[in-house]
Amino acid sequence: MKVLLFGKNGQVGWELQRSLAPLGELVALDRHSTDFCGDLANLDGIRETVRQVRPDAIVNAAAYTAVDKAESDADNARIINAEAPGVLAEAASAAGAWLLHYSTDYVFDGSGSKPWEESDPTGPLSVYGRTKLEGEQRIAARCAQHLILRTSWVYAARGGNFAKTMLRLAGERDRLTVVSDQFGAPTGADLLADVTAHMLRSALAGSATGFAGTYHVAAAGETSWHGYARFVLECAAKGGKALRASPDAVDPVATSAFPTPAVRPHNSRLNTSKLSGAFGLRLPAWQQGVARMLAEIT
Repeated sequence: MKVLLFGKNGQVGWELQRSLAPLGELVALDRHSTDFCGDLANLDGIRETVRQVRPDAIVNAAAYTAVDKAESDADNARIINAEAPGVLAEAASAAGAWLLHYSTDYVFDGSGSKPWEESDPTGPLSVYGRTKLEGEQRIAARCAQHLILRTSWVYAARGGNFAKTMLRLAGERDRLTVVSDQFGAPTGADLLADVTAHMLRSALAGSATGFAGTYHVAAAGETSWHGYARFVLECAAKGGKALRASPDAVDPVATSAFPTPAVRPHNSRLNTSKLSGAFGLRLPAWQQGVARMLAEIT
């Protein structure tokens, strides 16, 4: 089996290099790769890469993820998040390959408090959300053998993340102010990568396109950014890390207190029942993954 990975050095892509390796030959690319084109902004280049590599599966972990910047850079966001996935879908179909692609809770309007199901009506509030939704639609229309994984609040031990920011600020300040009216589940890049490998192996071993479709993938449970911050500081305190701000010194605040160019959804909860039923997976509580990540970085 041969797997072609785009976005190898992103948070999820880095973990995918580990999780996909046991499946067979892995060709891992980023936008700076020279052997093959891994730059999603180069549509002809990525089409030619698929033609030359002739993979059994393509995993697209590359995306335009600068949510606020996308508001003033819509053309580039659309090329990378919408047009490129469409090109990969066409190329995958021509090669007889599976295409696994990551999407986001930002395709929804963030209303209500019920976890979003895959069949719920979409209603993106931002350029980022609209371009990611268009990418989903192009893939579904052009490649029968597709797996679209919507996720949210992704973090990793490697690179910057919310937990590291909270730890830094808590070491510098006596009190912190964190948004308390956005809800979701912090989801580790390592968990996403492991779920991806399991899904891909099942799909490739299964019958035709029986597994194809869109799935929600997020750690179990829910919290707010405020609750997430408190949990991070609680774990740090238990681990003996000296901080100026205690968990009780994290003050809740509304989203409106931090205006941003792009609108953030208030409800990022994702219902993962479809994933569990189709692939027999049990997703761990978000606290488990965050605690493990903190043990690695502190």
